[in-house]
Amino acid sequence: MTTTPTVPSTPPKTWRTLLVGTPLGWALALVVAALGVYLFVSHTGHVVAALPYLILMACPLMHLFMHRGHGHHHGKRE
Repeated sequence: MTTTPTVPSTPPKTWRTLLVGTPLGWALALVVAALGVYLFVSHTGHVVAALPYLILMACPLMHLFMHRGHGHHHGKRE
């Protein structure tokens, strides 16, 4: 009986694999950091006033975007 060898498939390309460690990812991170510094320097009062709301919004956003990291694979057992 002959068996065919299984070739591991390449992982699917997601936005994370396209940005992490690439020049585009570094440029995007630099632009976001520069905008954050500009916003904080020129609009410090507005940033400080919005800080409690930003902290309150961090919790639902973390649950929304980081839920995959909890190990819920919904039937994909290995």
